[in-house]
Amino acid sequence: GLENPTSEVLAAWIWQQLKPQLPELTAVMVKETCTAGCVYKG
Repeated sequence: GLENPTSEVLAAWIWQQLKPQLPELTAVMVKETCTAGCVYKG
């Protein structure tokens, strides 16, 4: 779930949803602003 919807938690959740359908997925990027965000690499 997304009880704590930070960009880091959201990126990890998106990864978990997409990785089974996209096995070659290497990263998920979530941007909050032009200069703030995160990259999740599993």
